[in-house]
Amino acid sequence: MRDKGRICFVVLRDARGTAQITAKRSEVGEELYRRLAGLRRQFCVAVRGVVKAHPEAPGGFEIRPLEVEVLSRARHPLPIDPTGRTPAELDVRLNARVLDLVKEDVRAIFIVQHEVLRAMRDFLAREGFVEVFTPKIIATATEGGAALFPVRYFDKEAFLAQSPQLYKEELTLSFERVFEIAPYFRAEESHTRRHLSEFISVDIEAAFADAEDVMDILERLIQHVIKVVKQNCRKELALLGREDLEVPQVPFERLTYDEALEIVRSEGFDVPWGEDFPTPALRALGAKKPGFYFITDWPTASKPFYIKPREDRPEVCEAFDLMYSWVELASGGTRVSDKELLVKRLREQGLDPRSFEYHLRAYDYGMPPHAGWGLGLSRLMMVITGKQNIREVVLFPRDKFRLVP
Repeated sequence: MRDKGRICFVVLRDARGTAQITAKRSEVGEELYRRLAGLRRQFCVAVRGVVKAHPEAPGGFEIRPLEVEVLSRARHPLPIDPTGRTPAELDVRLNARVLDLVKEDVRAIFIVQHEVLRAMRDFLAREGFVEVFTPKIIATATEGGAALFPVRYFDKEAFLAQSPQLYKEELTLSFERVFEIAPYFRAEESHTRRHLSEFISVDIEAAFADAEDVMDILERLIQHVIKVVKQNCRKELALLGREDLEVPQVPFERLTYDEALEIVRSEGFDVPWGEDFPTPALRALGAKKPGFYFITDWPTASKPFYIKPREDRPEVCEAFDLMYSWVELASGGTRVSDKELLVKRLREQGLDPRSFEYHLRAYDYGMPPHAGWGLGLSRLMMVITGKQNIREVVLFPRDKFRLVP
């Protein structure tokens, strides 16, 4: 708001943009002028007036007010500057997240995310997938390990789901192709710019498919999503400085674990065969491979029990990770569809088959061969928006140190 004594200008903002209100004291009268001059930043107001063309005003028009009603008053000083002219640290912004989202460039992230989700659902529906919802309170760990949030479920101990893995596999028996977009929870100690305790996962599972089939679906999904964002989010991409976002070409490069291991060893990282790549080694790999690519044929012992070992080389399995530079975006593979082999794999990983009784029961009902993947929505959003911290692309992030707001 700028008050020049005889004339005042008020910038009115809503979710779609801004408009300038121009009030001349001689035209609107003393009472309405004082009301306008008394407005402060972030006051919520309703304005009725006449819209007039004005080439010098933002947007090429202005509003001459007839009535102004103050619906609510913001309390000053505000915790952050909603114009963004005075920058604030990310933690300070997250503490006042709803005010942070007033800024156009911040809000643009989530408008892009809306388009991403719509594009994903459209694409998967056309590919014959049915959207499902699986339980988020479960009786046993999906993938073993200690990264679980226990919850009290009446008189029993339960856990927040780490993934929909076992349920989506079982659903291929009836629906053949299913997908889910939902929150999941992992109590990981990692506190990095790419880890969260609560995250949105995009999961698919397809019957009568193998790793190659679902890799094809994944790369075409990524290509489709970015193409839609380029078409429908020009304004938002400009606000984010991402006008140069490129639609990737498919197929993405396939790099075996052994080939990736050779590259990181040539860069001076002594990674033993069978172990995952540490972050510095992945950064070195990403420097060589800056775009989207797959790492395939992982050591069997390094992947979950439900991943199928290769028949010609059982120490390697039909698993893949989708990478963008050095960051993992998705993982998946061909699943074990033979009950005896699945029980064997459970025992090899120190898991008690009795804890997976209900899942194993599905294999007595004619389980088809199947494959699938899980994609981290927020990590994909980091790629699309160019943000370097995953908390930037989540409305209300949850990690080891943040449980509010």
